[in-house]
Amino acid sequence: MTKRVFNFSAGPATLPESVLLKAQQEFLNYNNEGMSLIEMSHRSKTFEAVLAHAKAGVKRLLNVPDNYEILFLQGGASLQFSMTAMNLKQDGKKVLLINSGEWTKKALKEIKKETDVEVIASSEEQNFLELPSLKNIKIDQESTSFVYMCSNNTIFGTQATEFPDTGNVPLVCDMSSDIMSRPVDVSRFGLIFAGAQKNIGPAGITLVIIRKDLAERASHNLASMLQYRSFISTDSMYNTIPTFPVYILSMVMDWMQEQGGVNAIEKRNQEKAAILYKAINTGDFYYSPIQNQADRSLMNVVFRIKAGEDLEKIFVQEATAAGLDGLKGHRSVGGLRASIYNAHPVEGVQALVNFMSNFEKKYQKELIKTA
Repeated sequence: MTKRVFNFSAGPATLPESVLLKAQQEFLNYNNEGMSLIEMSHRSKTFEAVLAHAKAGVKRLLNVPDNYEILFLQGGASLQFSMTAMNLKQDGKKVLLINSGEWTKKALKEIKKETDVEVIASSEEQNFLELPSLKNIKIDQESTSFVYMCSNNTIFGTQATEFPDTGNVPLVCDMSSDIMSRPVDVSRFGLIFAGAQKNIGPAGITLVIIRKDLAERASHNLASMLQYRSFISTDSMYNTIPTFPVYILSMVMDWMQEQGGVNAIEKRNQEKAAILYKAINTGDFYYSPIQNQADRSLMNVVFRIKAGEDLEKIFVQEATAAGLDGLKGHRSVGGLRASIYNAHPVEGVQALVNFMSNFEKKYQKELIKTA
């Protein structure tokens, strides 16, 4: 087998190797039917079984209540910025938004096109290097359509550990980069959405978990492709569903169950992040720009080199050559970023830590020069 690198990309990201091998084995002849799954009709009984298996896996792993629907949609998480507002807005009411990073800024822009929106907490003045405080937020139950937030911020490396109590107002949460990385009480949310390509599958589908009654808020004059009820009534197959991503996701659900479920996945994610943050915090060569440790993401570990950007560029080049791929920080903030989603192995994090130690020894003199 060709040697595989350790992939630290923010997405598309690492998938379980056992899933990839099984997909490879079944690619030409799925289920002994003489053709690939990607060649089969999405209306076939064979694919319907795959879809049902994928939904059952999501329901089991997240303990999704029966009054919620699990949907697999297209358009990425970015379409959900608009689609949530299109479907859940209410006349005479506004959306309240917690602004914690680039993705909530983008969501704010799109929601404004559909309805009134108010930012009730923001850390933009702190360059999103911390999470907004939720202590003093006020949610008027009578004048609010829904509350919107993002649980994990891939670019800045922050992650919420608490969610606001919104009372009877639905809480909508973008969990694209930490879905199924830890247990959540789905019943606390009106709608959860997540692009699959970080924690639960390949690019091409977006998971939406919606409380069924909320889908009825949408106007019937809204384009059918943009109504949640269109996909609820057709089991996500209002149009041709991306069959191969659903198939891979179904196998990732099985893999997660084999690992011990979401609780076991969370424990391993905590272990991986602890190893990496310890390496960053030890000594004076690296540092985390997220000063509040409670705000630091377990999924996207952002760090810098004190000697500056020139040495960070060398770090990325040498790390890539060493089989550690995708460590360049987002173009908007620079620096370094290690995305260590569910399927990223502990061995990959340990390899990165070892590389960091050797790199520090090699270039320590650069830090001394800048002191």
